[in-house]
Amino acid sequence: MNARVSKYWFYQGVGWGLFIFINAFFASTFDKFNAIFSGRLVIFVGLGICFSHLMRHAIIRSSLLIKPLQLQLIGFVLITVTFAMATGSLESLLTRLFYLRTYQEKTFTETKIIISNTFSSFVYFFMWNCIYFIYHFVEKNRRQQVDTLKLEALVRELELKTIKAHINPHFIFNALNSIRALIDENPGRARTAVTELSNILRSSMQAEKMETVPFEKELNIVKDYLALEYMRFEDRLRIEYDIDDGTLEQPVPPMMLQTLVENAIKHGISKELAGGTVKVSSSFRNNYHEMKVLNTGSLDGDRNGEGFGLASTENRLQLMFGDKAHFYINEIKGDMVEAKIQIPRTTSFA
Repeated sequence: MNARVSKYWFYQGVGWGLFIFINAFFASTFDKFNAIFSGRLVIFVGLGICFSHLMRHAIIRSSLLIKPLQLQLIGFVLITVTFAMATGSLESLLTRLFYLRTYQEKTFTETKIIISNTFSSFVYFFMWNCIYFIYHFVEKNRRQQVDTLKLEALVRELELKTIKAHINPHFIFNALNSIRALIDENPGRARTAVTELSNILRSSMQAEKMETVPFEKELNIVKDYLALEYMRFEDRLRIEYDIDDGTLEQPVPPMMLQTLVENAIKHGISKELAGGTVKVSSSFRNNYHEMKVLNTGSLDGDRNGEGFGLASTENRLQLMFGDKAHFYINEIKGDMVEAKIQIPRTTSFA
């Protein structure tokens, strides 16, 4: 509040200061700068500051700035006329009391002098109110734009959190069943599997707090995930990696690659009686960091189920990178499905 008041008085000082300077300059130029002119200037500026401040107070008290535009215009005119009449009348009184009338004014009637002063005051108060209303109109629009941007950012953040928080519960159940089966048969592998599952769950919780992670960290989660799925599919699942070491430090959205691998298992390998291959690759192509997940299977005309995984991938890329990132899923060689993500190579949101 204090900052707003200080800004208001600063603008008042600048505005009326310029008024004094301009009038004094032209009075000096035309050799009219004398005691009468100076006295009248002091009276008018003093009244102008007092009554413009009272106008502002009336505008605020009447909540005029938040009323419909038609009512604002009516209020604008009424306030300007009212305060101009008050200023014109008081100015006429003060110039008469202090003998500051010009030679020409001494030939006028008091009513004519009041009307003349009122008209002059109306012109200046009209300009003052125009500036005041325009300033608040622009400021109101600016605040609305800022509020809109903040709301959009909040919605974007909530969307990202909702998307990143998703983990297929069926995977957790399958992993726990596989671990239970290994407890007696292979306790060592069971302990390792618990660690792998713990890593995945921890990454899922941390994903809500981070925009990006190094690709190497994301790749380790994918390896843990595939290791757990291998317990379930055994020889029906063949895993391949083709990773350019230069991409390991590249920032990527957390759990995004894991989501595509999960999609490949769910809609690809699990539907093949003989199982199949899942291949994860990462490389640089032109100015993009390109990540691909290939799996045995076919799209069957439904983009591998069109489930939450693919939709979340597209939404996250759009929210984070706009049109600078790309996502494709295609059937290649008749028996393989390729999901491909391209992220700007030099972009980092870490």
